[in-house]
Parts: sequence; C-alpha cells; structure tokens
Amino acid sequence: MLELHIFVLSDTTAEEIEACFKRFVGRSDIGIILINQIYADMIRKTIDAHTMAIPTVLEIPSKQHPYDPSKDSILKLVNGIFKSPARKK
Repeated sequence: MLELHIFVLSDTTAEEIEACFKRFVGRSDIGIILINQIYADMIRKTIDAHTMAIPTVLEIPSKQHPYDPSKDSILKLVNGIFKSPARKK
C-alpha cells in the first residue's frame, strides 16, 4: 500500500519528517505536497533545496501557529524573480 501522508506527533523527529518528505518528492504519482509551516521549518534546508516544480510544496498554517509568509520557500522564490534589480540592493 502506498504511503499517502504522515501524522506528525509530539515525538516525531525532524529526521522522520525529512525522510518522509524525500520519499514523497521522489514519487512520480505525487504532484503536490502540503506541509504545515511549523514542520517545514524543522526541515527548512531540505524544503529550500527542492527546486523542481513538481511536486509543488505548499506550506500551510496550522491551527496552533499562524502562517508566516517570510518563511515560505515559494514566496521567497517568487519575490526573488519579480523584484527589480534596483530593489534587490
């Protein structure tokens, strides 16, 4: 049976989250990965290293933690693309 999700509990480690993320990224049958931003922060380097369009990684808020657009990898990428050279100073 294919793994479709991971339930992150209080004792789930960053290593477990990262391993699951890497498994999902490597699968051709997954087009979108939804991850709570709080858990994305735990594996930020791995999330930021994922530069392929598919699967798209969407960071979403959790009930306990508000969404912080300054941490979102996709928004950082889009802001970098659309900023004019003069504004990048």
